[in-house]
Amino acid sequence: MKKYKIVVMGVSGCGKSAIGSKLAERLGLTFFDGDDYHCAENIDKMRQGIPLAGKDRQGWLKILNKLIAQRTEAIVACSALSPEYRQILSHHNPDLLFVYLQGDFETIWQRHQNRKDHYFKGKKLLESQFADLVEPSVGEALIIDIRQTVDEMIADIIQKLNHLNSAKTLPSLSKH
Repeated sequence: MKKYKIVVMGVSGCGKSAIGSKLAERLGLTFFDGDDYHCAENIDKMRQGIPLAGKDRQGWLKILNKLIAQRTEAIVACSALSPEYRQILSHHNPDLLFVYLQGDFETIWQRHQNRKDHYFKGKKLLESQFADLVEPSVGEALIIDIRQTVDEMIADIIQKLNHLNSAKTLPSLSKH
């Protein structure tokens, strides 16, 4: 089986951790939850309902970039909200593939309200992520509709990976 370096991306609450870990299990890859690599200051801000600014994310993104670069395969859950953030993650990772979990605000806000024991809370934080989000195009990421079940989403991702493998073309950030 082909080994991949994949970032499962999207706003908080879209299912990055659940989909990333299940996809890693299905593909026999190692999963890393990007939330585990936030510094204490960022976590404290989010617990208080204070949105992160770009400067708050810089060190975190560089840590995740190194984590990805040090491996031959990995799946990482990371919001990767902007092209600039995706460029940081892609630096020295030319084969990095992004899987964008796409959903609307209302669907994701409903999910947030059902979350237990997560430091990212509050409508203001989610609104800030949607404000910062620059959705990748079809040529930059595999786009997955989060209204599907988890199993349907995994099947959709695997089907799209198989299609890419047969076409021997991977989405690229070279347009930025």
